[in-house]
Amino acid sequence: MDKIRTAPYIPENFEIKKDGNSADISIYPFEAGYAITLAHPMKRLILSSTVGYAPTAIKIEGTTHEFDSIRGVIEDVARLIINLKNIRFKIKDGSDKVTVNYSFSGYKEVMGSDFTNESVEVVTEDAHFATINDDGELNFTIVVEKGMGYVPSEEIRDQVEEGFLPLDAIFTPVKKGNYEIEKVLVEDNPNFEKIVFNIETDGIIAPEDVFKEAVGTMFKQLEIFKSEFGIKEEATPKAKAADDGRLKTLLTKIEELNFSARSHNCLTRSDIKYVGEVAVMDEAELAKVKNLGKKSLDEIKAKLEEIGFPVTEDIPADLLSQFKDKLAELKA
Repeated sequence: MDKIRTAPYIPENFEIKKDGNSADISIYPFEAGYAITLAHPMKRLILSSTVGYAPTAIKIEGTTHEFDSIRGVIEDVARLIINLKNIRFKIKDGSDKVTVNYSFSGYKEVMGSDFTNESVEVVTEDAHFATINDDGELNFTIVVEKGMGYVPSEEIRDQVEEGFLPLDAIFTPVKKGNYEIEKVLVEDNPNFEKIVFNIETDGIIAPEDVFKEAVGTMFKQLEIFKSEFGIKEEATPKAKAADDGRLKTLLTKIEELNFSARSHNCLTRSDIKYVGEVAVMDEAELAKVKNLGKKSLDEIKAKLEEIGFPVTEDIPADLLSQFKDKLAELKA
């Protein structure tokens, strides 16, 4: 007789096998039927909700519409627009929109690599854009924006400046987002399942980051139910053990980290006795510790990263609350 359970099995295994811009991401084991419940909405989010970049408008000197030709350039405007859609951009500073000017003259085959400059990066370096003759000249401006999915030019037309031609914008950087469900054996039960997602991108974003974004989007969509019904997450035994281990690390005394004498003295003179008191500080707060020089600061940062509490990351709220309660008890 099967043993009676009060909750579904929680997957414990997560694997990534990456090959260039493609990755297989495996999660298992799921009980029968649970894999498809998760996999299908995740596929939709992977394909539709990943943020990317695309040219949304172009203005070419000496032209007024997409059926114009350009003296000294083999391709007409319509062909240039088609070619531009095959060039994949990324705004370097992460802003939502940038306008970029380009100018080419004399014989040249303009490729994707020619578009990279201080404002944008192009990953499709071998994509052909235009061929200019010896006496030709090509001056143009493009607008690159951040967005999701696909937006037709008709929806962009009212937003572009005068003189610019609106473009169909293909923002999504995902070229493929499929999944397969396989059977796996758990405790002599062959009916458990594994999801294997296969994700391929255009190179602007790593496939594992696409998956991470999709998971984040799913959590945000479900957040309303969590707050509305007051749902609290119950830690699995494995997660609870990990949290207990991290709390123990935060409550470790400073001297057990074997800092240099100078670093140790600077901390103890500031009445800092426990690792957690250092881990809650960001780099700016650490730098303010009296007499703490750059060498000592770098040593402390390296040690915190080594034990799993880098200064660039915040301590989870629940763990931080537990630490503060325990610290108050110790200092009472």
